[in-house]
Amino acid sequence: MNIGQFSDSFMPIVDGVGRVVFNYASYIGKKGHESYVIAPYGKTGYRGNLGFDIVTYTGAPLPSSPQYKVGIPILDRHYHKRIEEVRLDIVHAHSPFLAGQEAIRIATARDVPIIGTFHSKYYDDFYSVTQSEMLATLGVKYVVNYFERCTEVWSVSHSSAETLRSYGYKGDIRVMENGTDRVEIGQADSKQARQDFNLPDLPILLYVGQIHVKKNLRTVIRASAELHNMGVAHTLVLCGQGPDMDMLKAEVDQLGIAPSTVFTGHISDMSLLLGLYSLASLFVFPSLYDTAGLVVKEAATMGTPSIVVRGSSAAEIIVDGENGFLCDDSPESIASVAQAALANAKNTQLIGENAMSTLPKDWDDVVDDVIANYNRVIKEYSQSSMSTRLQNTY
Repeated sequence: MNIGQFSDSFMPIVDGVGRVVFNYASYIGKKGHESYVIAPYGKTGYRGNLGFDIVTYTGAPLPSSPQYKVGIPILDRHYHKRIEEVRLDIVHAHSPFLAGQEAIRIATARDVPIIGTFHSKYYDDFYSVTQSEMLATLGVKYVVNYFERCTEVWSVSHSSAETLRSYGYKGDIRVMENGTDRVEIGQADSKQARQDFNLPDLPILLYVGQIHVKKNLRTVIRASAELHNMGVAHTLVLCGQGPDMDMLKAEVDQLGIAPSTVFTGHISDMSLLLGLYSLASLFVFPSLYDTAGLVVKEAATMGTPSIVVRGSSAAEIIVDGENGFLCDDSPESIASVAQAALANAKNTQLIGENAMSTLPKDWDDVVDDVIANYNRVIKEYSQSSMSTRLQNTY
């Protein structure tokens, strides 16, 4: 089977979607299928031994988020020559925008099925950029129209499926959860992470993701300040990059917690990132924006329990006090939950162990399910096309 993964976000991997696409392509290749990633060009360095091929088109950084690339594949002649040589049995789009439109074009031209995965709360993105409810609603109509053109629609969680339905999509949605690599962390990786970021021997509250206010990071920072006011010594580590870095650093300074707050920037070395996960006492992820808690599962692989907001997509997999902690959407609630968890370290460790055993889902198993569904969709599409041709004949 020849499979094309189309994404507006890829290497160097900067967000959850890019990482999902990377793992899809990697594991599909490991299972003996031809796997391709089609995305805007990025400075990825050496790209050998990946187990899949990357077909890129010209891309330029977004002014407000330079870690992202935007490209127009239709204008790239070299890309067109290359993609014409790639045989595809099915197309999988991870964005409804430029990469998604290219996926639609390829699928239509070659008469192959297209799967569209709903990854993000696009209304929030549109509103953040335009500050207009009307324009955000028009943007959402575009998104719904896009998914209505797909052969089949997937979402990464039940709550994300409900979000797409709330936008007006009325078709079927198949929930396909993301996986997590189960790895054993070595003491050397933990030691390296502590050394690289000069982390003291204190409880660590960790966040991993975009440094963007839409991730509810102001609440995290204010919760950290509240904890200090409560006399709970700790270090807050914010791992990632994003457009609001300077603004949030200024807020950290204003709150007087700069000496105990670490901004790591983007970490491409997975061993170093896992070292941070393993050092953390708690993973704090109060995002109401994300449609799936991939980083929550990553933290769980290291035995680190998460604090998430009740009713959020990330909370869908958490049983409060058993494999994680639930809080309200306020700095005071996060601080209160964190204080109780840190005060009872032995119980928190047990909750982390429960998180490790219940939350992660192996990418190997996830991709087995993905491949089975690709085969099903191809078969159903072929039968439907044949039926349509027969009807047209008679």
